[in-house]
Amino acid sequence: MTPISPAATPSSWPHPPSLDALEARLRQDLDWLCRPAKAWVPSRGRGVLDVAIIGGGMAGLTLAAALKHQGIQAIAFDRAPQGLEGPWATTARMETLRSPKELTGPALGLPALTFRAWYEAQFGLAAWQALDKIPRLQWMDYLRWYRRVLALDVRNRQRVVDVRPRADGKLVSLQLRDEQQQDRPYEVLARHVVLATGHDGLGGPWLPDWAAQLPRDRRAHSSDDYDVAALRGRRVVVIGGGASAMDSAATALEAGAARVDLLIRRDDLPRINKSKGAGSPGMLHGYWQLADEWKWRWRHYINEQQIPPPHNSTLRVSRHANAHFHFGTPVRSASQRADGALRLDTARGPLATDFVIFCTGFRTDWQQRPEYAAIAPHVRLWQDRYQPPAGLEDAELAGSPDVGSLFEFRQKTDGACPGLERIHAFCYPAALSQGAGAGDIPQISVGAQRLAEGLAASLLLEDAPLHFAALQHYDDPELLGNEWAPATFPAYEDDSELVS
Repeated sequence: MTPISPAATPSSWPHPPSLDALEARLRQDLDWLCRPAKAWVPSRGRGVLDVAIIGGGMAGLTLAAALKHQGIQAIAFDRAPQGLEGPWATTARMETLRSPKELTGPALGLPALTFRAWYEAQFGLAAWQALDKIPRLQWMDYLRWYRRVLALDVRNRQRVVDVRPRADGKLVSLQLRDEQQQDRPYEVLARHVVLATGHDGLGGPWLPDWAAQLPRDRRAHSSDDYDVAALRGRRVVVIGGGASAMDSAATALEAGAARVDLLIRRDDLPRINKSKGAGSPGMLHGYWQLADEWKWRWRHYINEQQIPPPHNSTLRVSRHANAHFHFGTPVRSASQRADGALRLDTARGPLATDFVIFCTGFRTDWQQRPEYAAIAPHVRLWQDRYQPPAGLEDAELAGSPDVGSLFEFRQKTDGACPGLERIHAFCYPAALSQGAGAGDIPQISVGAQRLAEGLAASLLLEDAPLHFAALQHYDDPELLGNEWAPATFPAYEDDSELVS
């Protein structure tokens, strides 16, 4: 086994001196709370990690911090260059986050680790009070600071090419390539592997069948990093009416697109974000314990009702005179005309355009994730064990992994893939089983802490004999034997002297 690739050069992002006091307070808070705990997990050999995390975005960072506080060795591996993990500074196109600014996100219960503390330390209380929602790129700056101030071990430009439990079921092997060193291959062994891989963590973009009829260079998914500037002066069609559709349409319009047509299947946009009606501490801590039928009903209802695009995101589009909303307009087929234009045949007739952006979300699709080929056939899905009531069928939910209380995969057939339970899906596809604690800002700390604490318990149980042996060999004396002097026991001639 080749050694683990060296850590990336520590971050050198500059920060104003006003952050110094906040960072000093955070260090004091951590010291008062005795965090991080001392390392306590017995070594399983050189180069074997307690936990390997795939993904260094928000979820990966939060979990890495929670594990570090528990005294557990964890390293995160991310393919992106340092500072560009996750979608925030690359493929995300919203102006601001959609979550309320007051949510504490990945702070893990530490006030000095919140976005608000970071923001006020630089811009002051008045600026915070005047802020509506968090600017997207400032959120990325905050996550960069979060990684640096907690000294989290994230290895960048590391591409995972294979994930599989070893035959004995005790360790998981990761095959990686170091893109900083000419794609040098190497292996990492870990007792547990966590997939902190976001919304598309077990698949990728979903596209309708007719998308294949378009030239590849004339279409993109909202999650693609395409050249927005190239849309200047061109006609653009956006498929969808959700948040990503508004963000994509607005970005194209602001880049100078001649015309943007939004093709929306529904006859109207939903008005109410039903998912907000399920936000409570009870849901944070109790959703994962609900009966299957309640989990299914909850998630299916939200899927069916759909989440409306944010108010400001929609206005960002509609303020342009060359933006056109077409409701009740699904696309049936597509082709390229002789003059080079694209033709979309819709329920309301044909439409010509130059470029199509699909804002059609993501799906669990193992074929888009060849690195999981060894485990994919063995992962139990909801469709393998649960049949919803008539009228509540939902293909997206049916394909969700049926993960356990620690987000662990479960085997479709017992004994077919020993060690599969050592791989944990801390990403959006686990939402049906475990709620939104694996990726959404409002719940990320709760999910990360629950997983970190559960992994700590699992590691203890597995190593119980080693810990008992360590207990037996523990020899740090509390008393040295010189803390007292033995007394002389009184002597009596007969028992009568003892009677008062």
